[in-house]
Amino acid sequence: MKVLYFAWLKAKTGIGEEDIVPPADARTVGALVDYLKTRSPGHASAFETLSVVRVAVNQDYAGLDTPVKPGDEIAFFPPVTGG
Repeated sequence: MKVLYFAWLKAKTGIGEEDIVPPADARTVGALVDYLKTRSPGHASAFETLSVVRVAVNQDYAGLDTPVKPGDEIAFFPPVTGG
């Protein structure tokens, strides 16, 4: 599974992307986030306030209850604003 981090999420985690093998029970975005929080203090900080984090699974907007599986691309980013 490829996980991508953008903007301040990238700064907090210290990486732009990582290939991971999450535990078998991480079958939704929410469960994946719970796992990612355990990877480092930076990851925990990045996901501290989920209301300001958006997610896409395979380039489609998703929610915390969206299923994920091996081979998926999961992207985390801040809300996009227009100008």
